[in-house]
Amino acid sequence: MPGPQQRSGSRPGRAEALPPLPGNAALPVRVDGPGSTPRRAGWLAPIATEGGCSGKAAAAAAAILAAPGPAMSGSKPRVAAPGASGPLSRLRGRSGSGDAAVAPPPPRTVVPRTEAELLALEVIRPDHVLGLSRVAENYLCRPEDNIYNIDFTKFKIRDLETGTVLFEIAKPSALEQEGDDDDDDSGDIDSSAGRFVRYQFTPAFLRLRTVGATVEFTVGDKPVSNFRMIERHYFRDCLLKNFDFDFGFCIPNSRNTCEHIYEFPQLSEDLIRLMVENPYETRSDSFYFVDNKLIMHNKADYAYNGGQ
Repeated sequence: MPGPQQRSGSRPGRAEALPPLPGNAALPVRVDGPGSTPRRAGWLAPIATEGGCSGKAAAAAAAILAAPGPAMSGSKPRVAAPGASGPLSRLRGRSGSGDAAVAPPPPRTVVPRTEAELLALEVIRPDHVLGLSRVAENYLCRPEDNIYNIDFTKFKIRDLETGTVLFEIAKPSALEQEGDDDDDDSGDIDSSAGRFVRYQFTPAFLRLRTVGATVEFTVGDKPVSNFRMIERHYFRDCLLKNFDFDFGFCIPNSRNTCEHIYEFPQLSEDLIRLMVENPYETRSDSFYFVDNKLIMHNKADYAYNGGQ
C-alpha cells in the first residue's frame, strides 16, 4: 500500500495511530516514509521459477498458501468519465471478472522475467513486471521518469464492512517541508526518499475482508493517458497477491481522488502466524504506467506485530 510522496531529501512521513477499535477489531499502528498506491487482491501460489522461492521457505509457503482457497479475480473497473477530477471514483482490479454478466477473458501466458533483464530494457511494460517472481531489490526507473509530475498527496485506509477509518496520512505542506529541511543539517539525500514506505499494523489487519484505500494525487501540465498501477505483494520472496488498477485519463493540472477496493480471502492461521512473527519480510512493489510505459516505482514493507 502506498502513502503520499515526498520530495527527495525530506523526512519520512508518519501516520498518527488511531484510538483502539471496539472488540480488538483493528488495526494499523503506524506508517513511516513515503510511498506507492493500492489494489484489489488476487491470491496466487508461489511462482516456481529460477530465482524464486527455494528450500524450506518455499515448502512452508507452498503448504500454507494452499490453505486460503481459490484465487480471486478482479471485476471490471468503474472509473470516472475522462477529464473528471475531484469526485471520488471507486476502482476495482482489472484482471478476470467478478461480474456474473461478463465472461472472464482467456488466461494469458506471462513470460517469467528477472530483475536484471528488466533493468537492461529501454522501456518497461506491464507484462514485464507481471513476469517477476520475486520482489525487486532495485528501483526499475528513475524519479525523473515521472515526466507527468504525478504527486500523491493524501492516503486513507478504511474497513469497508464497518466504515471505520484505520488511518490517514497526508503529504506535508511546502512550508512544513522547508521546516524539516532546516532541522536536518546532515546534508545527506536519501535516494529512496519519496519512493519507500514502512508500515506497521496489528495482527487484526490480516483478518480484514474488505478494505478501501483512498488516494489523492495531482497531475502536472501534461495530460495523462491510460494511467495504470500494478502492485505486487510478497512474503519471503513468494508472490502472495497482485493488484491491477486503471486510473484512466487525467486532465492536466488536476487533483484526482479515487478509492481502490481490496477484497481479501480468509488467510490460514499458519500464514498469519508466520507474517506476524517475521516483521518486514512482507514487501511490495508498486509500478505506475502511462501508455504502457513505466514512469514510477515505489516500494513498501510491512510488519503485523503492532501492539504486541
